[in-house]
Amino acid sequence: MSSEITQAAGVAGRYASALFELAEADKSHDAVAADLDRLASMIDDSEDLARMIASPVISRDDQARALGAILEKAEIGAMTRNFVGVVTRNRRLFALKSMISAYRAMLAAQRGETTAEVVSAKPLSEGQMAALKDSLKRVLGTDVAVDASVDANLLGGLVVKVGSRMIDSSLNTKLQQLRLAMKGVG
Repeated sequence: MSSEITQAAGVAGRYASALFELAEADKSHDAVAADLDRLASMIDDSEDLARMIASPVISRDDQARALGAILEKAEIGAMTRNFVGVVTRNRRLFALKSMISAYRAMLAAQRGETTAEVVSAKPLSEGQMAALKDSLKRVLGTDVAVDASVDANLLGGLVVKVGSRMIDSSLNTKLQQLRLAMKGVG
């Protein structure tokens, strides 16, 4: 079953596929997806957590203890905690965000949704997210799952990627285009 759904490759794809199959067997896709969304938010909101996850210097035991305490305090489900534990023991935390994205994509594919990667300069409010999903649904003609992330370097606006199509309305890109146009004039 997972081979039909899985199109993610590499380390992230393999781990996400394993989690997807476990969640399917346990009929807990929604709970795992909610846990992964909260975990991704925590990583995005905490520079210290992001640094700890990316650091090869911190021992696997220290990472496991720290993440275990954080996930327990955040009331993350047992399956997701165990998954993160395996990822930690195997020294694959550097790919955790990619694993979360791959899991979301598999779940969206199973539900018949299209996944849109959206990067914004600051976190989108619930109202903005709902309006974005509505607009994308009208344009694409299908339900849309949004994989949102934040990049302060954009300065403003959005970058939306659906499949091979990308719409870049970020202020940073517009300034670059203006800069190039000005060089051509002079």
